[in-house]
Amino acid sequence: MPQESQKPEKVYYFGTCLMDSIYPEAGLAGLKLIQREGVQVIFPREQSCCGQPAYNSGFPKEAQKVALKQIRLFAENYPIVVPSGSCAGMMKHHYPLLFEGDKNLQRVQQFSERVVELSEFLVQSLDIQLADRGQPIKVTWHSSCHALREMHIIEYSKALIRQLQNVELVELQNEHECCGFGGTFAIKQPKISGTMVADKVSDIRQTGAERLLAGDCGCLMNISGAMDYQNVSIRTQHLAEFIWERTHAK
Repeated sequence: MPQESQKPEKVYYFGTCLMDSIYPEAGLAGLKLIQREGVQVIFPREQSCCGQPAYNSGFPKEAQKVALKQIRLFAENYPIVVPSGSCAGMMKHHYPLLFEGDKNLQRVQQFSERVVELSEFLVQSLDIQLADRGQPIKVTWHSSCHALREMHIIEYSKALIRQLQNVELVELQNEHECCGFGGTFAIKQPKISGTMVADKVSDIRQTGAERLLAGDCGCLMNISGAMDYQNVSIRTQHLAEFIWERTHAK
């Protein structure tokens, strides 16, 4: 795929809540992949949630407060790389909706225009070329709802996987289906969520893959929890961590 623009000298990195609290290795891997391409990564230490939980739960004023904090912290005109289709979708597409008619709208729009999901950035802006150092492995891929339907970045994620010569990608039969997480949905509708993730686990198992990859930690947390409950020994991993693991010279 051709480069979308000249490689930037500096980028911001938005780490996401779940990466910070549950999947720090994945967050660091994404950061290191960018640094390895000669780009300086700026990580504002006071960053927090993107505001999506409050927004989806019907608390727009609270979501605005959270959003404005991020906008203040990512003030310089650098790309904002987000290793999550869900958080990227919130910041890129829902922030402007959240501030419709607000005095801060123009400022918010300028922020949102700089947001880019990690896999798209690696392919389009950095034209990253990967050399696989790992043993042969069969993997499958879960597309999160926001990455698939809002950010439209799945082609970039799969392009990165397909660069790895010893990795066989086996597609899910029902890739378009949600895993049932949906943030607060999994808490408010546990029975429906549980049925959805059970279907997802069944689809994963039929591929015969040794590992499940995804670009969103919420989905990974939900699916891995369900597989642990069912004693399914398929490892789950964020795409960034998987790529770093297979391409880093040890």
